[in-house]
Amino acid sequence: MTTTTTPEHLRTPGRQLLNKVPEVTIWFWVIKILCTTVGESFADWINMKLGVGLVNTAWIFTAVFVVVLGVQLRLKRYVPFPYWLTVVVVSVTGTLYTDILTDQLNVPLWISSAAFSVLLALVFGTWWLRERTLSIHSVTTPARESFYWLTVLVTFALGTATGDWTLELTGWSPGVSVLLPLGLIAAITLLWRFGANPVLSFWLAYILTRPLGANIGDWLASPKVAQSPGDPTGLALGTFTTSLIFLGLILATVVHLTVTRSDVTETQDAAHVPQTAADPRRERVALAGFGLLAVATVVLLVWAHSRPHVGPAPESDATSTVHLAPGQAVKKFPPAKVAALRALASTSLKDARSGNAGGAHAAAQSLRDLWDADQATLQPLDNTGWTFLDAQMDQVLKTFGIDHPNPPMPQARQEAELDTLLTDMR
Repeated sequence: MTTTTTPEHLRTPGRQLLNKVPEVTIWFWVIKILCTTVGESFADWINMKLGVGLVNTAWIFTAVFVVVLGVQLRLKRYVPFPYWLTVVVVSVTGTLYTDILTDQLNVPLWISSAAFSVLLALVFGTWWLRERTLSIHSVTTPARESFYWLTVLVTFALGTATGDWTLELTGWSPGVSVLLPLGLIAAITLLWRFGANPVLSFWLAYILTRPLGANIGDWLASPKVAQSPGDPTGLALGTFTTSLIFLGLILATVVHLTVTRSDVTETQDAAHVPQTAADPRRERVALAGFGLLAVATVVLLVWAHSRPHVGPAPESDATSTVHLAPGQAVKKFPPAKVAALRALASTSLKDARSGNAGGAHAAAQSLRDLWDADQATLQPLDNTGWTFLDAQMDQVLKTFGIDHPNPPMPQARQEAELDTLLTDMR
């Protein structure tokens, strides 16, 4: 998906740079999906596995993003390593911003999706009014590069919101969830080859690579436990192993691109010979194709949403008859992991008793994140113990309104459930 040369009268005066983004080849899309996957997995590992917490992880990656973007903006041409490092970091950062809206501020995903769609339209509109082009092959001025990275950040946030909203609507497992964005990208590619507007095709596909990469990461990292009969299960590689694999693939790809320079466009004029003008009739037909694709996607999602969903709730229901003595459930679990879980539960209980409702909720959410991250490690050690604790963990989350539609329960109920959980983990 590429674009034609920008006419001379549409070029922006001022300091000209060599093109700051790579040529859109197959390598571009491969490494973009790799960056998205490792961004999602690595953020989950820091947030959940290390117990840093969602907000702290967002602060960390925002600071890293400012640094790497500063380095990227100071360059006068496209250099593979700093460019793709910036993509990885912006992938994590945009994802975290959406997660904070959803998990910390309890903003519904459909509202986040709508808000980021409007924001993206405003960014594109401002970019077009100022530069008269949205082509990534014309990122040759500081202003255009700033618009470009702002757009990339918003597309990652939008891709996160729409991808999570889709999963919320459908209840699809990680394996199935990969197919929708993959199919949409394939359809967009066919329409582009037919004659669709290349800039529109590029940015639509770019947005969809985020849910595709994230779903691939979830599929690889998720445990081999089906949510319902017939559902494809995860590969149980874990977030850390998944991150290492994809970081290695990214590094290998970046080294290849650095050596071969196969994706370098030194200047716009040198890199692109003026092409034949687009066929307006084909563009109109392809635009209608995009409309039909959107309608088909909506119909599919409505159909999937109407089907019965099997979510996490049945797991707790299935363990309602299980009863273990205090401390028995964690007997086979690593003491360090149990201690980390107890610390978060204790913090939540302490904050609840002191009247710090926000702190208690945040600690309970971090407890949920860490528990989910440890599932692949703990459940194989003692499935009975894990499911027993998982049921009690669900009771705690229910009192805070986390992962449940009900509002938070009274403070006394929260304290009682946390006390029970701490007793079970002693």
